[in-house]
Amino acid sequence: MSSWQLVRLLAGIFILLSLALGIPGSPVFVSAWFLAFTAFVGVNLLQSGLTQWCLLETMLRKIGIQPGC
Repeated sequence: MSSWQLVRLLAGIFILLSLALGIPGSPVFVSAWFLAFTAFVGVNLLQSGLTQWCLLETMLRKIGIQPGC
């Protein structure tokens, strides 16, 4: 699995998990503040789409995950 695939996989997991923990109707609700984490992930995705740079992808490459398709 390449670094860009892992970035998208982790972003999806973080968004779904933070929504589950932050929406009051959820059976695993903890706090509405988890929605701030959802916004943080969204802003990072927007930033990486505009600048073509992602910190998580850089970190994954440094630990040996292959870039590219």
